[in-house]
Order: sequence, then C-alpha cells, then structure tokens
Amino acid sequence: MKALIIEDEVLAAQSLQKLITEVAPDTEIIATLQSIEESVAWFNENAMPDLVFMDIHLADGSSFAIFEQVEITCPIIFTTAYDEYALKAFEVSSIDYLLKPINRNDVTRAMNKYKSLVANNSVDNQALTNLLQHLGTTKKFKSCFLVPMRDKLVPLPTASIAYFYIDTKMVKVVTLEGQTHYMSQTLDDIMEQLNPQDFFRANRQFIISRKAIQDMTVWFGNKLSINLTVDIPEKIIISKAKVSEFKNWFSE
Repeated sequence: MKALIIEDEVLAAQSLQKLITEVAPDTEIIATLQSIEESVAWFNENAMPDLVFMDIHLADGSSFAIFEQVEITCPIIFTTAYDEYALKAFEVSSIDYLLKPINRNDVTRAMNKYKSLVANNSVDNQALTNLLQHLGTTKKFKSCFLVPMRDKLVPLPTASIAYFYIDTKMVKVVTLEGQTHYMSQTLDDIMEQLNPQDFFRANRQFIISRKAIQDMTVWFGNKLSINLTVDIPEKIIISKAKVSEFKNWFSE
C-alpha cells in the first residue's frame, strides 16, 4: 500500500511515519509534503496514492484548500490538535481522524478502519464531500468585537487583542498596545466566538492570544506561568492538567 503524509511539522511527520510503518509494515510512505502549494503540485504530477494522512492546519493555510485545486479520489485520514468543532464532522462521516498527540493505538484504529472499508469495498468519497460541506457551514469566528467607549461603540479587531481577563465579575479586554476596554459578555461566551487557533483559555480568569505570548516559566507543581508582551494584573498560571493541551496548542 502506498501512503502520502501531508504535515508541516518535521518531527510530527517523522513520528507519524514511524507509527504507520510499525502498525502496517506493508505501507510505503511515498512522500511527505509540508504545504498546500507543494501538495497541489504533487497531486498534479503523480498517481493517486492508496491513502493520505493529512494535517488540517498547514503553514500556508487550511489543508481543505487543496481540495479546491485538485481532485483527490483516495481515502483521507485527517490529523488535528484541537479542532473540536471539526471533529464532530468526522464522527458523522466514514473518514477517520487522528487527534494529536498521536499514539500507536490511534494509528492502529485508523488503519483497521481503512482496511475494513477497503475489504468491504465501502470506501465512499461522498463522505469527503459531506465533510467539506459540513465544515463549510460550521460556525464562523469573530474577526471584530464592538466595545463601548463613552457614548459610542467602536470596533476592536480580534487580531489586536492580547488577552481577556475577568476582574470582579467584569470582563476586561486588553490590546497588544496595552489599551483596556470592557465587555458585558462572559469569558465562556467570548471563547465560543474566538478562533481556537489564535486564543487559549488559560484558566478561569484569562483567555490569551498566541500573538501576545512572550515566553513561559516552569512553575512549581509542573505548572506553567505565561509571560505576555503586555502588562497583566496577575500571573497567568496554566494548571498541570492543562499544560499538555497548552503546549500542543502553542506548538501547532
């Protein structure tokens, strides 16, 4: 069986290739690609593989852009780190997914499902079409909030936000320039409207932007203290239980 890996993280691609060959030794990894552009060029120049392992988020954008430029007729196993809204779509289709960090059991499950579909001649590319349509209709994330300023409402682009913070039941939003505004929504409601690629719910008090993170300090009890590029009212502590999730999010 010939398989293709599309993954922009070199170490993640190497790890996945190792797991695939351990689980299915008869699998030949014919290429490892890192971008949308490289993938489109490869499909235009090569025969279709038997199976593709494809990361959803590549350095130059969403891998779903590949399908807009070339026709892929083989089964796809997607990989993702945190797209919970996307995972719901996978669960209602016959296409499988691997949730990062990927382990041997995950790959075994996915390969067994693939082999079962092939054996029963039930690999249906309509599942991919249904998945793409589903993702196309999923929620859109906020690109801008309206915040009160004196007697006006002013636009605040999410790209300019450093963090959200709850202080005495009032939510403050601080920009990358250090400006402070107030919002009437709860942190839970706000997080639902933000792109999880760009923002992380650090704890009950903070939602932080990837852009604002300067570095991290190892804290007692295997916790992390997050240092931002702007002033913060108190330390932002990632609990031991969320450290792994945070590291996966930040390194994606």
